[in-house]
Amino acid sequence: MANRTDPSAKSIHGTNPQNLVEKILRSKIYQNTYWKEQCFGLTAETLVDKAMELDHLGGTFGGNRKPTPFMCLVMKMLQIQPEKDIVVEFIKNEDYKYVRVLGAFYMRLTGTVADVYQYLEPLYNDYRKLRRKLPDGSFCLTHVDEVIDELLTKDYSCDVALPRIQKRWNLETTGVLEPRRSALEDDFEEEEEKEEDEQPMEVEADGHEKDNYRGRSPTRGRDRDRKRDGYKYRDRDYDRDYARGRERDRDRDRDRDRDRDRERDRDRHRARDEKDYGRERERERDREREGRDRERRERERGRRRSRSRSRSRSRDRRDRDREEDGEYRKRRTRSSVSPTKEESKKKKDKKDKKSDGTDHPDPEIAEANRLRASLGLAPLKL
Repeated sequence: MANRTDPSAKSIHGTNPQNLVEKILRSKIYQNTYWKEQCFGLTAETLVDKAMELDHLGGTFGGNRKPTPFMCLVMKMLQIQPEKDIVVEFIKNEDYKYVRVLGAFYMRLTGTVADVYQYLEPLYNDYRKLRRKLPDGSFCLTHVDEVIDELLTKDYSCDVALPRIQKRWNLETTGVLEPRRSALEDDFEEEEEKEEDEQPMEVEADGHEKDNYRGRSPTRGRDRDRKRDGYKYRDRDYDRDYARGRERDRDRDRDRDRDRDRERDRDRHRARDEKDYGRERERERDREREGRDRERRERERGRRRSRSRSRSRSRDRRDRDREEDGEYRKRRTRSSVSPTKEESKKKKDKKDKKSDGTDHPDPEIAEANRLRASLGLAPLKL
């Protein structure tokens, strides 16, 4: 209930006023002790007392990003939505500078484009010092006009995204705003009026003296009238030059805005080019890796093929060697086996012949041995 927007509050920029602050920052504000203790039950009248106690401004700070009291009061103003007259009184307050900055910040968030320029531009003449809390918890010195320039020219302030507003020269061309007038123009106009008043008095005094001594003449009167008309023409020329100077300033502002937009576009294109360049480099690296992998695979395949070929060759050689060895051995065995069998046969025949005894030198014994061999008897041993 304490964090809800006032039911009578109107939507701003088409949304709930509290949604102008990001959700993360909004939740941190709701959890802050300053919000729970000091901002509970505040109204538009009692909010002024808390604003007068402020001694610095800022968004969030510290490691866990705690919100500052300034940010809590801005959130409270968005919640209760005070009237426009109260906010304008905040901005016009010259005694308390932090109250003025608080009202200007709220006007920048919730006001229209015309109100923003109308009420914030006069604060450019306020050069009082302010304390600003940085994200690391330290303090730095700034000024009211610097904070106002940040609100009118930048997109972020105190960790809050500011609503987008149009450029001033666009509003001047459409007639929403009048041309900006410097605070020093009144001083210049006063000095010019003094100079104009002094110069005709001197001319009249000189004319009276000449008339007293020499007498009046129509030609001198005409010259005096021409001089007076000359001053008028000088004023017109000055106004014309002033208007031209104003137009030049507008053109310069336009050129600056265009240059800023161009620089932003260039930065975006550079970032895109850098991303594309990084992607191309990654693609080239991937291609190089794929090429290296292919070369390795081809080398491995070649090595495997050469190994298989060498193995097949070695196998063929081994088979050939084995076949040759087998044939040689067979030949050797044949050559070695055949003569031994013949010799053994011859020896057997000789033994048989000797054992029969038929070859005995004595013919009678040889015949007896033949008869005994035919009968199957052993030969005679004589």
